[in-house]
Amino acid sequence: MLDHLRALRPHQWVKNAFVFAALVFSRKLTDGEAVIESLLVFAAFSAVASSIYLINDISDYERDRVHPKKRNRPIAADKVSRRTAGIMALLLAPIGLGLGFWLNMRTGGTLAAYGLMNLAYSVRLKHVVLLDVFIIAAGFLFRVSAGAFAIEVGISPWLLLCTFFVSLFLAMCKRRHEIESLGEQAANHRGILAEYSVPFIDKMVSALAAMTIMSYALYTIDPAVVQKLGTDGLVVSLPLVVLGVFRYLYLVHRHDMGGSPTEVALTDRGVQVIVGLYVALTIVCIYFEVQLGLTG
Repeated sequence: MLDHLRALRPHQWVKNAFVFAALVFSRKLTDGEAVIESLLVFAAFSAVASSIYLINDISDYERDRVHPKKRNRPIAADKVSRRTAGIMALLLAPIGLGLGFWLNMRTGGTLAAYGLMNLAYSVRLKHVVLLDVFIIAAGFLFRVSAGAFAIEVGISPWLLLCTFFVSLFLAMCKRRHEIESLGEQAANHRGILAEYSVPFIDKMVSALAAMTIMSYALYTIDPAVVQKLGTDGLVVSLPLVVLGVFRYLYLVHRHDMGGSPTEVALTDRGVQVIVGLYVALTIVCIYFEVQLGLTG
């Protein structure tokens, strides 16, 4: 039973925390109904995501068996049969989609689009250079959008841009780690890795790190955002965002991490402290309407 649970990759559900972005930044964190709706969309995404993980592991069965870490996954290690995994995926997908459509049509439609996109990724698109990482980034945009649709609030384009850039940054770091850790066997595990190189990825990672920081900086000082959030103090969280990006780059380059952003978030104390401080500071600024007089 434990292996069946592990096959769902519950640790990856951390990614679905992006659905709470709209809840926090729309100032609805104290709205009980909105909190419940956000928790439901989190559960819906977790169910759909787990069904996709199962399908992906079934599809990558042979390739995962030659990977130093992925060969220990329940399906690759034959602890969960591919037939059983397929049945689990078929059960989880409609549960997640049904929950999404129960919330409202836009939330359900977003979940359906997310599921179809990832299904296409598992079957074919993960073998298309650059498009593979763009699809990973798009998945986070779907999470943020679904969270906003579930509680029926708008979301700033700047926040969507921040989400896109940071998720693309993480996806590129993941590809870099795969190439570095697998060496000459990289292409055998994932054919698309033959189309990438560490110098090529490093250039894109540097650009994406800069775009992530700059888009967040512009978000915090946008007059429309300041008016909507009721605070001009969010800009003071910028150093934490910069520190978080730099900390992640440090772990990628000096500690050979980055293969799993979720693993970094769950194991690195530095990242945990930075994220904790950022969340606390953001909540204080938004919900106590901190005014620093920075906008004149």
